[in-house]
Amino acid sequence: MPASADSLPLDSLRFDNRFVRELPGDPEPDNFRRQVYAACYSKVTPSRVKNPRLVAYAADLAEELGIAEEVCRSDDFCQVFAGNRLADGMEPFAMGYGGHQFGHWAGQLGDGRAINLGEVICPDGSRQTLQLKGAGLTPYSRSADGLAVLRSSIREFLCSEAMHHLGVPTTRALSVVLTGETVVRDMFYDGNPQLEPGAIVCRVAPSFVRFGNFQLFTARDDLESLKALVDYTIRNDFPELGEPCTAVYLQWFAEVCRKTADMVVHWQRVGFVHGVMNTDNMSILGLTIDYGPYGWLENYDPDWTPNTTDAQGRRYRYGNQPKIAYWNLVQLANALYPLVKRAEGLQQALQSFTDTFDRQWQATLAAKLGLSAFDADAGDEALTHRVLKLLQNAETDMTLFFRQLADVDIAGSADEQANAEFIELLQRNSYETLSEAVVEMAERWFGDYRKRLLSDGLPQSERREIMNRVNPKYVLRNYLAQQAIDLAEQGDFSLVWELLDLLRAPYAEQPERDRFAAKRPDWAKERAGCSMLSCSS
Repeated sequence: MPASADSLPLDSLRFDNRFVRELPGDPEPDNFRRQVYAACYSKVTPSRVKNPRLVAYAADLAEELGIAEEVCRSDDFCQVFAGNRLADGMEPFAMGYGGHQFGHWAGQLGDGRAINLGEVICPDGSRQTLQLKGAGLTPYSRSADGLAVLRSSIREFLCSEAMHHLGVPTTRALSVVLTGETVVRDMFYDGNPQLEPGAIVCRVAPSFVRFGNFQLFTARDDLESLKALVDYTIRNDFPELGEPCTAVYLQWFAEVCRKTADMVVHWQRVGFVHGVMNTDNMSILGLTIDYGPYGWLENYDPDWTPNTTDAQGRRYRYGNQPKIAYWNLVQLANALYPLVKRAEGLQQALQSFTDTFDRQWQATLAAKLGLSAFDADAGDEALTHRVLKLLQNAETDMTLFFRQLADVDIAGSADEQANAEFIELLQRNSYETLSEAVVEMAERWFGDYRKRLLSDGLPQSERREIMNRVNPKYVLRNYLAQQAIDLAEQGDFSLVWELLDLLRAPYAEQPERDRFAAKRPDWAKERAGCSMLSCSS
């Protein structure tokens, strides 16, 4: 459609809003909190804000969407992605879904503070949904206000882009905009709410459909809406599977299981902990979604969770993420059963999660150690298990250890020299002084590791290349994000921009930025926002 004389650059984006066109919607036009039945969405309009101000934007993502960088710096960009103006073709709506939260069915949840603006057709023909998080009340807001604060918006913006460039399947983030208004939040849930600067992040994904979208319809015995959503999802997001039918439903579920396994393998590879793996936070496309209380392992601890709400049970701890992903897929299988009525077929599809995860995780661990391939006959299962146990006992920084291990000269050094170099590496990257027992454990493991590498026969340069492709030098440590937030709350967005640029190349050396590839400082161990976080935003 040609632009009118008074149109603005964002009006030239091409929208094709299939979700609202093809699926049943809420017939109630008014926006108030309520239970919504037999509908996939409710049409809503973002709330206007007083004084939007751009914090940051992802230029490479904007280019993929067909938005020029000069447009990103314009006032209209700020107005649109603060929710004050709808560009031509936008049809905003909030989705309804349910979910299991911490293992318990929570009933209707839905987009309580997320509003989808519409589906953009990108210059390359791909499709992306634009979604504002923190843009105001929807029918699904329950007792909340539908808003978001600057600290959580910056964390989501930076992490979405960091994960993308790490090679982790993820939703992305186009922009963060201050609203010019304040929001009341009780960050510590201790009865001391504070005023915080409000903000809105624009999230981007081919689809924001979650496991919980399907669960809600089954829980209400609304099989007509369930079938409509499943058929829509297959036709639009999995068209290669063919026209929906019972056999295709099972193929589709198996593909969802494989995509989910792939996502979790990448989480484990880079030491990422999601923190809130509820079924309403599981993408049907196997994308990381909903960046709340997340974190990266620093000292390797499989029992660590970044979520204060989960501090006692640690359901969503790092080491439990594969099991929770499987549990969530079982809940999705239960939701799909009325449609397929084939328990055996669903169980076979679930097996594809286990098979995919095990195979890919073995290959990933081998690559992290610089092996040409995982070889069970060569004792690789024990070797990989032992190194993770060593890191736990030594309280070693996972990211730094694996990255620097690539620089240890295995073949070019004498035994004693190589051994001493390895122990020094371990101590340098540990958060505690190594005990004699841990040093002995390390020496035994390194001796076996060195023998395995020498038998593998890869040149040092090739081994280093393999390792540096999967072991990032830079990750978004919580204390770095918090430093950027502290400055941003004073009106200084420079560290947000620097971290965004840094994390666009997490596997590159970037020697001028070595300070970002360092252990967590002592001051950050217990500080709010630098270790564990709450769900408050």
